[in-house]
Amino acid sequence: MTMTIPVESSNALDAADRLLLDEAAVLIPGAAVVVIGSAALAAGVRELGAAVVRVSDDSDASTEALDAGLLSDAQLVLLRLPKSLGALDRIARAVASFAGPEVVLVGAGRLKYMTRGMNEVLLRSFSTLDVSLARQKSRALTARGPLAVSPVEPARTHDSELGLWVVSVGSVFAGASVDIGTRAMLAAFDKLPAFETAIDFGCGTGILAAALKRRSPQARVIASDLSADAIESAQATATANGVDIEVVRERGLGTHPDASVDLVVLNPPFHDGGAVSVDSAREMFAEARRVLKPGGQLWTVWNSHLGYTGALVRAVGPTTQVSRNAKFTVTASTKSSDRLSHYGSATN
Repeated sequence: MTMTIPVESSNALDAADRLLLDEAAVLIPGAAVVVIGSAALAAGVRELGAAVVRVSDDSDASTEALDAGLLSDAQLVLLRLPKSLGALDRIARAVASFAGPEVVLVGAGRLKYMTRGMNEVLLRSFSTLDVSLARQKSRALTARGPLAVSPVEPARTHDSELGLWVVSVGSVFAGASVDIGTRAMLAAFDKLPAFETAIDFGCGTGILAAALKRRSPQARVIASDLSADAIESAQATATANGVDIEVVRERGLGTHPDASVDLVVLNPPFHDGGAVSVDSAREMFAEARRVLKPGGQLWTVWNSHLGYTGALVRAVGPTTQVSRNAKFTVTASTKSSDRLSHYGSATN
């Protein structure tokens, strides 16, 4: 079937997205369709005549979480294949568990990120699997016949050193463990200033937010992340540790007013795919400055070789080194009242 991709979505689609729409084109008209992993596909699905379109995309805070409410009446699921087999297993099990017996799952991805292991994972949750021919370095997988499987349970571990539970859902960074950067930040928490309101920005499993609440039970602590998996993980981590924190899914810190927060803690990502990238970290520094009160602090942990001190001075204000080990540096950046924060200073 030949399809026409609407103008408003065509520029956002790559070869794998286009293949996915082509493979599913005959199934879409009149169907209740769930799109997972690529919000850009929604316009194309509507153009092809879907009766209902719902979207779950971890990189788009306006979309839905991957749960029974999303999938209960789905007849067709279109999936941009994740790179992680664990993430794929979670999605496949959720579709097989929550959707109806006639549901069809069509997934597509770029060949360089696909493995035969994906076939094996899908066949744990579905009885049949069809593999498309490759096109423009992309391939599609079509799974039918959902099996009687259980949804993936969150991973849980108790970190005896920290005295905290860590709960992980889906593909959250570091899973149910504490990565060494976060551990370096936690080791410096005894030097934190007093605070009434704090945000764990890019919270992941929410372990920093849980530790902040343990440290200051009367404070308002917020765990913020764009990822639906991270938000679910952070809430579960808070519950497991018996602390009450606010959990907000948002892009940046968009739901928080300017100059409203005393403290932001941040363990920023520094990879975009397989490449080192500092762009997202710089954007996060600027957003942290916006929400901090004058005199408020951004505490950041970063790989020492990235040399973020200058960027933190320019984005936030005077920056001091709190701690440093062979791999990680923890800094405290104080928001200057002067908007031209690049006149701040860096000290070790």
